[in-house]
Amino acid sequence: MMRSARLLASACAAALLFGSAPALAQVGTPALDRALAPIPAPRDAPYPGVISLEMDATDLDRRIVSVKQTIPVTGPGPMILLYPSWLPGNHGPVGPVDDIADLHFSANGQPLRWVRHTVETNGFQIDVPAGVSSIDVSFKWLTPIDGSQGRVVITDEMLNIQWEKAVLYPAGYDTSGITMRPTLRLPAGWRYGTALDTESFENGLATFAPISLEHFADSPLFAGAHYRQVDLDPGGRSPVRLNIVADDPDMLAATEAHIELHRNLVDQADRLFGARHFNHYDFLLAVTDRLGGIGLEHHRSSENSVDPKYFTASNDTLGDRDLLGHEYVHSWNGKWRRPADQLTANFNEPLQNSLLWVYEGQTQYWGQVLTTRAGLLSKELELGSLAMTAATYGLSPGRAWRAMQDTTNDPIIAQRRPQPWGTFQRSEDYYSEGALIWLDADTWIREQSGGRRSLDDFARAFFGVEDGNWDPAPYTFDDIVRTLNEVQPNDWAAFLRTRLDAVGADAPMPLDGIERGGYRLVFKEEPNAYQKALYSEFGRNDFQYSLGIRTDSANRISLVRWGSPAFEAGLTSGWEIVAVNGRTASPGAISEAITASKGNATPIEMMLKKGERFRTVRFDYHDGLRYPHLERIEGAPDRLGDILAPRRR
Repeated sequence: MMRSARLLASACAAALLFGSAPALAQVGTPALDRALAPIPAPRDAPYPGVISLEMDATDLDRRIVSVKQTIPVTGPGPMILLYPSWLPGNHGPVGPVDDIADLHFSANGQPLRWVRHTVETNGFQIDVPAGVSSIDVSFKWLTPIDGSQGRVVITDEMLNIQWEKAVLYPAGYDTSGITMRPTLRLPAGWRYGTALDTESFENGLATFAPISLEHFADSPLFAGAHYRQVDLDPGGRSPVRLNIVADDPDMLAATEAHIELHRNLVDQADRLFGARHFNHYDFLLAVTDRLGGIGLEHHRSSENSVDPKYFTASNDTLGDRDLLGHEYVHSWNGKWRRPADQLTANFNEPLQNSLLWVYEGQTQYWGQVLTTRAGLLSKELELGSLAMTAATYGLSPGRAWRAMQDTTNDPIIAQRRPQPWGTFQRSEDYYSEGALIWLDADTWIREQSGGRRSLDDFARAFFGVEDGNWDPAPYTFDDIVRTLNEVQPNDWAAFLRTRLDAVGADAPMPLDGIERGGYRLVFKEEPNAYQKALYSEFGRNDFQYSLGIRTDSANRISLVRWGSPAFEAGLTSGWEIVAVNGRTASPGAISEAITASKGNATPIEMMLKKGERFRTVRFDYHDGLRYPHLERIEGAPDRLGDILAPRRR
């Protein structure tokens, strides 16, 4: 809904709720003792005065953060304070307003009554008395105590402050025009990393320089009892730092060789983009299995959590390898160059996700490419990762009915809840299938130009301009098409829209880029090196391209592929495999049973259990184990190898 339409809707709601028509008085009238004011549309004007925010995060035992704000006001009358709803990087209306409690407003020491707005339930209305120049706000941010209540952001050893989770701001102004002056009290002895500029840090109290609410919310903080900061660009023109907090101090013990790979990541990003859109950049990295998992982009920082063995046994943490690369790319793609329909005036104006296949899809592509160019991932392992992606989307049952473009709406309509039939429903496929589209574009440009141009040229032309500027630069679909045409002429609009919008037989297979890159998707009886290591790390066992199931370390089915033998047998996730061909179930026993039935008429028999119910299922499947691999096409140029090779100039 556009701004003007939303304002009209709010005004109409207030009129209907409090109008005098008797017919409306009996239906839908809330029990409020005052009229709700319409929520003013945000306007591009500076908010008068500076909002101070005092946050105390020392109550570790109860995971409670205490917040005080002083907000200047412009005069008497109704005032609406908003709690952020549409959080940047989350792509949906997920602001946890229910975590706010013990909310109080006052002016000149006198309490002010508040009422929640019934149209915008993240809005709180107060009546400002005459003669008041500012109001005081206090509340508690009741952070989740365990994962069932939401993402854990405070542990005994560390915390993750996302300012937008604990701030109210005045309606009627763009967030870029509202100035915040924040302070944060931390437990004794703790240190922190953030993109905010520190004015002072004494006795656990950090005072930060004034900053716009837009950039304030985009500058989270990690703090902990065990902290280390690493310079990833010594002598560089704008600092790039790795700020690490950990559950235990020995988890900080990164080797110099491992740190050097992270420095390579910064170097390879510079070689790709040729510009930086930040005055400094701070990776915030939690090495933990206690803080809730996260990978979230910001313009001058990113929030990341990795396995406790990330530094001390890096070969055992394959699943974390491309996280920092992905989030770092977002500084250019998504934060500086930002889809025009993502550039809203405040945090309560709805976002639109139509270009997430660029915002996230191309970031996914470059994140994996840069991770490999930096040496954090070998070419062999990246090809294994790409094989898994190719199998997922090349054989996706959901592509028969749902266009990839429509998956950009998933963060809004599904809000990342678990799905019963993910392979058929589709989820946020704009990430990895989007990356396949950009691989398709990259290899096409390389082929048509005889190797003289590539998607690297697009990255430099689109993201690598206006060095040093970190004011968001919006873009549209037409901007993407125009820049691609400047790199290599083509009907790029048709190229992209066909891959985004077509379904079923009309949809091009998302494997063209791989084959043009010199490889083909094949299936073998052993997992590729990447899948073997990754699934060992996560405790997964994959039989989805044979029987159609994936299991966990307890032999419980966690996924059933739509249309597979397991699907036809009526299985769903949640069934525990008890026995296979008369033997106690195990991943090895399942593999051996599938192999034993290959090429003959012997069925595979499974006993399964869910609650108090048991079932025996016989699979008439005889094609053996199947795991995805990429195989070189003889005589074809190794364009994938060229893409993944580090840049030397």
